[in-house]
Amino acid sequence: MEYSLLGIYLLAVNCTAFVLMGMDKRRARRGAWRLSERTLFVPVLLGGALGGTLGMRAFHHKTKHWYFRFGFPLLMVLQLAGLGWLVWNLVA
Repeated sequence: MEYSLLGIYLLAVNCTAFVLMGMDKRRARRGAWRLSERTLFVPVLLGGALGGTLGMRAFHHKTKHWYFRFGFPLLMVLQLAGLGWLVWNLVA
């Protein structure tokens, strides 16, 4: 049960991070009101670094900002390592 809840949470937060990157890119192209960088970072910090990184790459958005270009992938590595550690210790 706990695995499925964790999986649903991670799927939701990663999808949210991905969609937010796409939404902000679309708004940037249209010259519309933009999402704050904090709004883009929050789901990434809450476990959505994979979705944020994929969104950044897919939409070519925020790739010139060093804290996005390096921060998202670094957080992704740390989150995947933490998830691997968690799974390893729960299975063993």
